[in-house]
Amino acid sequence: MPRAEANPQLNALVRSARDIAKEVRAAAVLMLAEVPLDFAAISKVFTETRFIITSHKPEVQEAAAEDDLPCVMLSHEPQTRQVQLSVALIEAIADDLVPTGACVVALYSSFDRKDIDSVSVISLTEHLAKLTTRDLQRLETTVPLGTLRRVVDLAVEIGREGREGKPVGTLFVVGNHRKILAMSHEGVHDPFRGYQKKDRAVSNPRVRESVKELAQIDGAFIISSDGYVISAGRILDAKSEGLTLSKGLGARHWAAAAISKTTDAVAIAVSESTGTVRIFQGGAVVLRIEPMDQAMKWHDVDTEPPGD
Repeated sequence: MPRAEANPQLNALVRSARDIAKEVRAAAVLMLAEVPLDFAAISKVFTETRFIITSHKPEVQEAAAEDDLPCVMLSHEPQTRQVQLSVALIEAIADDLVPTGACVVALYSSFDRKDIDSVSVISLTEHLAKLTTRDLQRLETTVPLGTLRRVVDLAVEIGREGREGKPVGTLFVVGNHRKILAMSHEGVHDPFRGYQKKDRAVSNPRVRESVKELAQIDGAFIISSDGYVISAGRILDAKSEGLTLSKGLGARHWAAAAISKTTDAVAIAVSESTGTVRIFQGGAVVLRIEPMDQAMKWHDVDTEPPGD
């Protein structure tokens, strides 16, 4: 495969990334590449640090494979560099290429997409604890953003904290609750049955604590679009035919994928084994959040994806 030549600017940035990585004790150097390069030659500079390629370009991914280097694959869609790096880092953690609380040095292009011109030091503990509202705004759903944020926050807290020192996995289905109820059945006696509406609001701290406690029971929480717990302990009956999920995901994730494909609801699954939160829409994972030691911080951003 033909490779673009590394220019003096890239060589200088690579050496700088090596020195910075050594100084900050980075777990890896991540290169966001738009064109195939001689990655094998570049990797020789990083004798003490793992070198990872990331890209949405098939030719770059093939070049990395040819050079026997780890490559994080990105989806081919217009995104800001910040979003691309965030997704790449989350995927790198999921693939066990870097640990959750590590520091990573990133090489990428800020202006000309083909020429790498920037180096950044990213603390995963700080960076991945910050999500922007754009992550949820990208979901094509009628569920209000405020409701999604509250439920996602709750799911992340469960994934991070567990209950009484033990990991807990659970499932939330948000929106179109009447259809969801019709496509599910009771797994246990509904602990929210008979409660007044104000005592079922996910914005209520007492309700949130109750949900955390009840997350240990089997079944899903059904949440209305306006943010009220409709039911808990529901067994979802949606069929999983025609779905494809990553290896290692269990029945809870298959149920989340199936119900999100069959309805226009958003399903949010918390993995018991890792604490990872996966958001499903249309039968697929559209956002994944890794468990962090600190609470998430939501930030509004107004940037637009760069043009091709």
